Amino acid sequence: MTIHPCFIGCDIAKSHLDLFEETSGTSLRIANTSEAIASWLSSLDCQASFVAFEATGPYDRALRQALEQVGCRFTRINPARARDFARATGRLAKTDAIDAHMLAAMARMLALTPDAASDPARNTLAQLHKRRDQLVEMRAAERVRDSEGQDPTGSLARHLAWLDAEIATLEHLVSEALQADETLTRTQALLRSAPGIGPVTAATLIALMPELGHVSPKAIAALAGLAPFNDDSGRRRGQRMIKGGRRRVRKALYMAALAAIRTSARFKTFYDAIRARSPAAKVAIIAVARKLLVTLNAMLKTDTAFQP
Repeated sequence: MTIHPCFIGCDIAKSHLDLFEETSGTSLRIANTSEAIASWLSSLDCQASFVAFEATGPYDRALRQALEQVGCRFTRINPARARDFARATGRLAKTDAIDAHMLAAMARMLALTPDAASDPARNTLAQLHKRRDQLVEMRAAERVRDSEGQDPTGSLARHLAWLDAEIATLEHLVSEALQADETLTRTQALLRSAPGIGPVTAATLIALMPELGHVSPKAIAALAGLAPFNDDSGRRRGQRMIKGGRRRVRKALYMAALAAIRTSARFKTFYDAIRARSPAAKVAIIAVARKLLVTLNAMLKTDTAFQP
């Protein structure tokens, strides 16, 4: 006997969740707290339910954790993709209740696949990595202010010293998080064997690209925002351009590509071949970044270190 899932759309706000259950056609608003979510799930047939909600950063964390604990299937949807679906179905109005209704319909009509269970070790690593990035960005801004020579109180110097110490502490914690998990340790060793991949890039890929080594080369390039998409219509052949993807991963791979071009004859030859066909150096660097990512994906898929 086939059990048809009950699709539930959930619009997430900082203080509350708007829920819509397609089977019964009922709408509900609950507080965005662990207690309220647990109470709602206790009245739900979790094995036959499928919850769809937009990715909202920290605001959907309590919901995700609760759904995983009770074994309820769910999917996090790119907000831009959800908005495009709403427009395609003629929904021009936008409220929390309408969005919940739309998300339930989107999960049913597009047959969205459920998200894989999260890895606690990767979650911890991602949080540490994110905080390090925040402090590094703050330090860069403070260094610019310090270079202007307008710090009569010494506040900038003290803040920069504090930032240096905090960043060093976080980098140590990131290293400990990687060493604490055998799988992550092995993954880091494989990634670091490739040219251009340093400790920061390796940690970025492990924390933010759990799909690495599990999907196709085209899929991994698209996830990182390094896949050039066609733009053709009739006889017109538009310029292929990269778009979307995970910005932080793309930035890390761009810097890794620069290092790989300088240190690896294999990637330098590939870069020179692209430069011979394109006057734009950045196009060639992006091509190297994509090739590097595809290589890393193959390395993890076959559990093989880089072969010079």
